[in-house]
Amino acid sequence: MDMTPEFIVLACTLILALVQIAAAGVARTAELGGKWNAGPRDGEAPPPGKIAGRLMRAQANLFETLPIFAAAVIMAHIAGKDGQMTALGAHLYFFGRLVYVPLYAFGIPYIRSLVWIVSAAGLVMVLAALFV
Repeated sequence: MDMTPEFIVLACTLILALVQIAAAGVARTAELGGKWNAGPRDGEAPPPGKIAGRLMRAQANLFETLPIFAAAVIMAHIAGKDGQMTALGAHLYFFGRLVYVPLYAFGIPYIRSLVWIVSAAGLVMVLAALFV
């Protein structure tokens, strides 16, 4: 199977997911300390601070759409529907998600929502290609 542009973007999105997991974990450990991170975490942890909370929410937001995006890219390829529309949609999704993280981390409203809409539009483009 060839590494199509869509698969390359999917791979980059998976790397972004790992980066987001690490960023949220590092921010949370910075708040609570290495002892907490290495411990069993049996008790209730205090609520996350601003940055850790934002990074955790941005990660959760990615994880809401990532399975749909991955499935759509794979389905489009298997069905022979990948092409210009799916490549553009995949790029919009990835770069939207990439820009979304710092916008969320720094608490920038409105622009963050517009960037999310761009990524969602990219996802819809990949899904729509399955039906055309």
